Order: sequence, then C-alpha cells, then structure tokens
Amino acid sequence: MMTTPKTHVKKGDTVLVLTGKDRGKRGKVVSVFPKEERVIVEGVNMVKRHTKPNQRVMQGGIIDKEAPIHVSNVKVVCARCGEPTRIGRVWLDDGRLVRKCKECGEVIDK
Repeated sequence: MMTTPKTHVKKGDTVLVLTGKDRGKRGKVVSVFPKEERVIVEGVNMVKRHTKPNQRVMQGGIIDKEAPIHVSNVKVVCARCGEPTRIGRVWLDDGRLVRKCKECGEVIDK
C-alpha cells in the first residue's frame, strides 16, 4: 500500500517560484497533485496548446495554459509577514495538525 506524500503547499496558497523561467514570480496555487509532487500556479509556466473546438472551448486554436511545476520549486509566502518561508507543522491544543511559518511563527492554516 502506497500513501500519498505530504506537500507543504495547498490549493489557494500564495507561493514564490524559486527556479526556472518564471523565477521570482508570485502566484496563487490552482491545483496540487501530491502523487506527482507537482503544483499548478496561476500565471506561471505558461505553455501553448493546439486545441480543437469543443463544448468548453468554442474557439479552437493555440491556447495558453498553465503547466505543472515541481513542488520543490515553490516556497509558500506567509500572509502575516509577506515573506517566502519554510513550513513547519505543529499540533494545536484542540488536536489539529496545522502548518506554521518558520519566520514569524504565524499559523498558516485557519
């Protein structure tokens, strides 16, 4: 039995891209793929796809879309201090395991 690996990034987090052609860009995480250890970040790693018209996309042609990047190439940006930070996990008194900013100590998960 194989379990899915834990990632330090969740859907909706603001992240900073550390490497690649989009280094330095900040964006919101659109989706997370824990098994592949990849994330899709809004406006980052744009690729062109040749698409036929269908129900969703009435106009076919060349479409720009986000491609996944490896989870190790992004760093979560803390909402309180506004800095890219490492993530720690801590147990709260009510028994929840939450993510915590290593820079300022703020709990990221509410």
